[in-house]
Amino acid sequence: MKRDYDVVVVGAGPAGSMTAKWAAKNGAKVLMIEKRQEIGSPVRCGEGISRSWHDSVGLKLDKKSVAWEVKGAKIVSPNGSSFLLSEKMAGDEVGIVIDRVFFDKLLARDAIKAGSDLQLKTSATKLLKEGDKVVGVRVKSMEGTRDITCGCVVAADGFESQVGRWAGIDTSLAPRDITSCFQYRLTNIDQDYDYCEFVLGSKAPGGYIWIFPKNKDTANVGMGMQLSKLSGPADVKKHLDKFIQGDPRLRKGRPLELVSGAVSICAPIEKTVGDGILLVGDAARQIDPITGGGISNSCKAGKVAGEVLAKAAKANDFSEKSLTRYENGWRDLLENNLYRNWLAKEKLVTLSDETFDKIIATLNEVGVDKMSTFAILKAIEAKYPELVKEFQDLL
Repeated sequence: MKRDYDVVVVGAGPAGSMTAKWAAKNGAKVLMIEKRQEIGSPVRCGEGISRSWHDSVGLKLDKKSVAWEVKGAKIVSPNGSSFLLSEKMAGDEVGIVIDRVFFDKLLARDAIKAGSDLQLKTSATKLLKEGDKVVGVRVKSMEGTRDITCGCVVAADGFESQVGRWAGIDTSLAPRDITSCFQYRLTNIDQDYDYCEFVLGSKAPGGYIWIFPKNKDTANVGMGMQLSKLSGPADVKKHLDKFIQGDPRLRKGRPLELVSGAVSICAPIEKTVGDGILLVGDAARQIDPITGGGISNSCKAGKVAGEVLAKAAKANDFSEKSLTRYENGWRDLLENNLYRNWLAKEKLVTLSDETFDKIIATLNEVGVDKMSTFAILKAIEAKYPELVKEFQDLL
């Protein structure tokens, strides 16, 4: 039986658009559906990325996508001391503060240029199956409900993903593996707009505070807290408001925008493919467990997914065995770092403010030439091994 598409991608965020782009670019017939009426909105993101990975996924930013460029990151300890990292050292979330709405539209446009179709205000409501094999998806749009047949459905539907669960893939999360986030876009503030700032310690229990400049007097000021640390639904906002009022640079600021949401901060899940089904991005729990950042990993995994899906289309084989090339590919690329950072996260949430102060002081004393969990711990261990006793399984 002739199918409508080779691939249907559910969700037009970075993971979905990158998957659609690389699948279509390599010859697959692709449809991307997005439940909202506008790509990229509403924003649920701190909007920080680096330049380091763009070439590897074929990404070329346009001027509208870039809100501000920074020199690096400032890691601030509970006592107010800080450690500076250059952009090159600071990882995948530092260097550029994007305009997420324009950024997501850019990625979707790239997918369309590569040959993908896109339908907005279209929601997946059910997977179509033959036995255990996924053979399509039922969608609801302004035109009504219809069934779309395909070789593979891609779950790129984010943190709240349902598509993977419909296929029987376990993406459930424990409270300690979820970060609840709240962010203001504050204007009329005084800030060091050359650096993205990360504030550690008990001011953000089980998480951190971020200040990402959008221009000289405006920044995304947000907080993520481990869900297991919350005593009520407004806790994150209360903690963030207290921090802002206690910081003379920020207390005169006024919000232009509010953002709230959640991200996964778990260890890599066991399985992300099945017969006719593939998970990518936050739907596949490919988010960095320490930073909560997911754009770079989503784009990298999306490229792997798209290339594998195009090969599957040419071979007319969307079996789990065929799609295992994606499973192996993204794990080779990302899994070690994700797992190491999850282990580090599990330790970091137990540290006292005093220990964070000692770690930042030690980093300033000994220096570090690369921003990674392993590099930081090795640098500290060389001089003060007692500070990293809790992290020996990461060394």
